[in-house]
Amino acid sequence: MKKLGVISRCDRPDAITMVKDLQKHLEGKAELLIDPETAKRLNTDGVPVRDMREQGAVGLVSVGGDGTVLRGIQEMEDPLPVLGINIGTIGFLVDVGAHEAFGAVDEIIEGFEIDERSRIDVQINHQYLPPATNEVVIVTASPAKILSYTILINQKKLDELRADGLVLATPTGSTAYAMSAGGPIIDPRVCAIDIVPIAPFKLSARPWVIPDDSTITINLSNHDKDAFVAVDGQYTQKITHSDTVTITRCSTPARFIVIGRNGFYEKVKSKLA
Repeated sequence: MKKLGVISRCDRPDAITMVKDLQKHLEGKAELLIDPETAKRLNTDGVPVRDMREQGAVGLVSVGGDGTVLRGIQEMEDPLPVLGINIGTIGFLVDVGAHEAFGAVDEIIEGFEIDERSRIDVQINHQYLPPATNEVVIVTASPAKILSYTILINQKKLDELRADGLVLATPTGSTAYAMSAGGPIIDPRVCAIDIVPIAPFKLSARPWVIPDDSTITINLSNHDKDAFVAVDGQYTQKITHSDTVTITRCSTPARFIVIGRNGFYEKVKSKLA
């Protein structure tokens, strides 16, 4: 019997109800390994997401929105393929509506295709943070205060700029914060990193798309201002002018279970029109 991992947005009763319904639907068809927080609300035993692969799970079902998907991926060293069931609003990483959930899990029990997406590694002073599936954001620690950045690509200066923040996004994340900040939409098949200033002070500060085999180094030029590094909106760490942030391509990709045949461009039109 196949095993599937499950993670949910635990503060949403409808997400917990969906997990309970999936348990009933899959009884005798598949075994569910449920993350501890969700399991607690169902009065059952839980399995940490990081341990699901070694316990035999072939995929992870995420019940919630994009944040739940990103949290699940971030908790796995070598991410399992993820199926996102949407309990929320738009959700660019959640392809299955609640009314389609049973049919989708039945389909993946029979077998599924995988769409691999590049992630980016983040280091602060050579100490690794969790990898990012969507983006790394560097923003001021003080509201309404502008930051000064120096950006190097392979040790060559790209720019010095003043802005409210900086987004470094994967192609997957190009339709998230980076797009809202004025960055381009990048096809996930393109091996690139999107660098997008947030509200830059000078008109010449435009987004850059660079090869993802580059090493990006970022330093704060302000000696009196702190900033935060946020990874996929899930993990945050404070930095100062003496810290160095390094961005490189991650060796392990995010993996998504392919449901349906609508391609990337159709998804963009349907979700963002």
